[in-house]
Amino acid sequence: MLSKEEQVQYSRHILLNEIGVKGQLKLKEAKVLVIGAGGLGCPILQYLTAAGVGTLGIIDDDVVEQTNLQRQILYTLDDVGKPKVEVAVKRLARLNPFVQFQIFKDKLTIKNALALFKVFDIIVDGSDNFQTRYLCNDAAIITKKSLVYGSIFKFEGQVSVFNFNGSGTYRCLYPTPPKPDTSPNCSDIGVMGVLPGIIGSLQANEVIKIICGLKGVLANKLLVFDVLSMRPMILSFSKTDESNILILEEDYNFFCGMESVDQDISIDELLKNTSDYNLLDVRETSEREQYHIGGLHIPLSQLPERYHEISTNKPLVVYCKSGMRSKKAILFLRDVLLNTILINLRNGLPAKFLIKN
Repeated sequence: MLSKEEQVQYSRHILLNEIGVKGQLKLKEAKVLVIGAGGLGCPILQYLTAAGVGTLGIIDDDVVEQTNLQRQILYTLDDVGKPKVEVAVKRLARLNPFVQFQIFKDKLTIKNALALFKVFDIIVDGSDNFQTRYLCNDAAIITKKSLVYGSIFKFEGQVSVFNFNGSGTYRCLYPTPPKPDTSPNCSDIGVMGVLPGIIGSLQANEVIKIICGLKGVLANKLLVFDVLSMRPMILSFSKTDESNILILEEDYNFFCGMESVDQDISIDELLKNTSDYNLLDVRETSEREQYHIGGLHIPLSQLPERYHEISTNKPLVVYCKSGMRSKKAILFLRDVLLNTILINLRNGLPAKFLIKN
């Protein structure tokens, strides 16, 4: 039953014949897992919290950075350096005290995906990389969960619903991932600040439609929206044999073309013997200005023109925010610095370095 306070809180939903008390109770009983508390995750979480989804799970291992604030509207300058899941829940709980939150300060991996997905009714993908998207898709198929998908690229976003009542899946649209050097993320090329707000809101809309049994779920359809032209486009697709997933990939980085590097090092190991290595920071200038651990700075996009600036008298440790761009850099440097030992900073720079050096 809905309490008197809940009836007041959700009165505008209850007035809708298509939702009413019955639909609001369905929302209250639903359990939804949101992957990522970033650009897409913020509006998804805000609107699902406001709608009264009874249990919201949030998984994200990232911390708030100043560069996030242009689009991740759950956070403020005071939150820089703090875990996103913790900050998000504090804000969301003030919006709706009737929602239960489960936070997971982790990265979604093949080790935890299946167990997590089994606990929730619907999965919402707010991730920003192809490895996680394929992992979400495959885990949703195996656990028989609907997956609400969203992605953003500069001025364009996409929304769809996969594995809903036997519908097609992410692999039906994209059987194979793009090459790593053809799929930059927003930290490399930028993104319009309002775009994730629009796309994330549309994802939340699909979740509510699924829970309440409303018409028009974007199953076997891909909504493409351009914020410059303001022209939405809906493309239809069919389920294919690519949906026949029985087990997870052994390594989604490898599957997505992110080859493993020969050597890596943790930040703690590196700081014990920094003088033994040359350092290369391949992040963007704006990231470098926030915090760094020294060394030469060459953004990944400039590496082909500037790699000759790199000293080769010591093993070279390459670093970035998460360890992904540094892997791309090492794959390139292998062919041009033939006699240099190349080492990746495992998982990138941790939150404790969110202090300008």
